[in-house]
Amino acid sequence: MKLMTVEAARAAMLAVIRRLGPVELPLQDALGRMLAEDIHAVRDQPPFTNSSMDGWAVRSADGPGSRKIIGESAAGHGFEGPLGAGEAVRIFTGAALPSGADAVVIQEDARREGGTVEVPACAPGDNVRQAGRDFRAGGRLLAEGLRLDPWRLSLCASAGRDRVRVVRPPQVSIVSTGEEVVEAPAVPGPWQIFDSGSPGLAAMLRTWGAETRRVTGVRDRREAVRDAIAGAGGDLVVTLGGASVGDHDLVRSAAADLGLDLRVESVAVRPGKPTFFGVLADGRPLLGLPGNPASAFVCAELFLRPLVAALEGRPSAPALRPARLVAPLPANGPREHWMRARLMADREGEAVEAFLDQDSSLVRVFSEADALLRRLPHAPAAAAGDAVEVLALLRG
Repeated sequence: MKLMTVEAARAAMLAVIRRLGPVELPLQDALGRMLAEDIHAVRDQPPFTNSSMDGWAVRSADGPGSRKIIGESAAGHGFEGPLGAGEAVRIFTGAALPSGADAVVIQEDARREGGTVEVPACAPGDNVRQAGRDFRAGGRLLAEGLRLDPWRLSLCASAGRDRVRVVRPPQVSIVSTGEEVVEAPAVPGPWQIFDSGSPGLAAMLRTWGAETRRVTGVRDRREAVRDAIAGAGGDLVVTLGGASVGDHDLVRSAAADLGLDLRVESVAVRPGKPTFFGVLADGRPLLGLPGNPASAFVCAELFLRPLVAALEGRPSAPALRPARLVAPLPANGPREHWMRARLMADREGEAVEAFLDQDSSLVRVFSEADALLRRLPHAPAAAAGDAVEVLALLRG
């Protein structure tokens, strides 16, 4: 459990996570949620053969020549009668093709003269969308486990759905400890700083699809920390600060009072070595993150984001991709190092440059980073142009 590798620690955490149950939501409230059911079509789309252009519905077999205009077909108001030989119906985009017609002559190619219209030769199917071209009744449109983005939500709506079953949104409680931090608009004392960790962590969680509750202002007293964790609720509790083993790091002992079954004691990672994980006696998983913002945010990307994904039943491994170094890097130490970095593109593909100052207390560096650059334990010095792995950060 002590100084586990990043992969081993993540696996130990994910081993206790089970997907949350389903909930039915109105379609407009389901954006970003994971489907807990397959979505099937209840009818063909489009439900009738229709025109793809404004023009004239005709019978192609009649050939070129003059047609008698017998009516009009507009979207939502079709022409109900049949189309006979030598006849034409004025038709607009999306309108149903009249019975007997098999082609549409676009209006630019036709010439109307009173009650007749002169049309050129055309072929069956010209400017016509066949019924069921998009999908057929009974067909599966979306599979369980997909996230509803705006385009998939639109597909649900086109299938006539106004409500869908989705995985219940994960509820995550953040317990922020440390008497040295205050949150604006409070005025910090001479030995205090503004809290940047819990607001940032809450925003990350919302971006990942979780609903959050923050418990802040927890005093550095074991019983205060214990009570805050006990009352936090949620499917997952995340503590921020007090994760190490110093005299003022009280989270572990407070969680032990609540029956914490420790699964990860610490991680061989930089930054974020004190990160720990366990299960409380009431069954709630607890992830303990360090208080320094960079340490907390890096380990949130490596561990918290996969935990939230697993609660929704989504793939939980971070998606790494290759990039080339812009500048050389020195040899790495015994812990896996995730460096805040900036991505850029050139003619050879994607490149990455690590920020020079990687101190774990720096918030501004993280605000300018759009990737984490992975350096394995004891990795040798790397030269400009060498291949490395990066984890892209979700940025606006």
